[in-house]
Amino acid sequence: MTTLTEPEEHTALRAAVGALGKRYGRAYLTNVIAEGRPPTELWSEAGKLGYLGVNLPEEYGGGGGGVSELSIVLEELGASGSPLLMLVVSPAICGTVIARFGTPEQKREWLPGLADGTRIMAFGITEPDAGSNAHRITTTARRDGADWVLTGRKVFVSGVDHADATLIVGRTEDARTGRLKPCLFIVPRDSEGFARNPIDMELSAAEKQFELVLDDVRLPAGALVGEEDAGLLQLFAGLNPERIMTAAFAIGMGRYALGKAVAYARERTVWQAPIGSHQAIAHPLAQAHIELELARLMMQKAARLYDAGDDAGAGEAANMAKYAAGEACAKAVDQAVHTLGGNGLTREFGLASLVTAARVARIAPVSREMILNYVSHQTLGLPKSY
Repeated sequence: MTTLTEPEEHTALRAAVGALGKRYGRAYLTNVIAEGRPPTELWSEAGKLGYLGVNLPEEYGGGGGGVSELSIVLEELGASGSPLLMLVVSPAICGTVIARFGTPEQKREWLPGLADGTRIMAFGITEPDAGSNAHRITTTARRDGADWVLTGRKVFVSGVDHADATLIVGRTEDARTGRLKPCLFIVPRDSEGFARNPIDMELSAAEKQFELVLDDVRLPAGALVGEEDAGLLQLFAGLNPERIMTAAFAIGMGRYALGKAVAYARERTVWQAPIGSHQAIAHPLAQAHIELELARLMMQKAARLYDAGDDAGAGEAANMAKYAAGEACAKAVDQAVHTLGGNGLTREFGLASLVTAARVARIAPVSREMILNYVSHQTLGLPKSY
């Protein structure tokens, strides 16, 4: 029976990661973005302290925990103003998939580096014409002797320019049915025929987005993750942590924005009283806090279900957590900017850039409409609409 209070070790982890995040803060991330580079210093220090691999097996240098612990790391870094987006991708998606389904060789090669941050892995699933429909993925893998040959395109792949490899979702032909089925492949960054093109984004982020082109990329047999017939199971084993971690990212961002607004509302005085004494200011901030807390509870439920091995239960909760966190984050950021008025749009207070960033939590990695489709069909039993 789970409780509503965090265990002591989680509270201690929150405090430790929060202290690390505050040493860097929003100013650090703003400078990194302006310089057009990744947050290498924070990433490296978090890795050395063991925070990047808290969810990975101890035998490979990880912390032996789960997504519950990793989501705490991302949330607290976000609440300090310096979230690490690649936490969603490298240890959460790729590390989880390899730890659960990878061959012994793949685990030995990748998990220690993913755990201490010395190696980074990107994740490529989205395609230009497939959208949220994983069954329309056209990136294919065919056998050529002992090798695999991959052909296709991916879009909106985060941080691939600094990743050592990309975990690519492709499709192979089932020898029994002739139908295409999903499979996951580890594609090293220097593979011949593997090209990346930056996508011109208006979003201010340290991690750039890329289109990938796989032009007959030849890979050894060992590039296939796990068993060929377990591709769909492996894929969803990575997507549930992705949704949980996206919720953590959003909750942390919302907490940061709310904290800035509350501090301003306490100090900003108009008509001889702090503006926070007026209900028109105080009540929306209180609502934002409530919604962030509710989203965190669902995120914690999803993480605990996933860590307990309940993939079906985690799927529902992870989708709900991602939906709730995305909505709560967008509202918190909007209210924070509104509380500061004109100051909310200045570089000095650093909130304006979060308006666009908060929108990401509502559309990626899956839109809120697709989550509503999932809940209405899978949870409520209504006819499928897509």
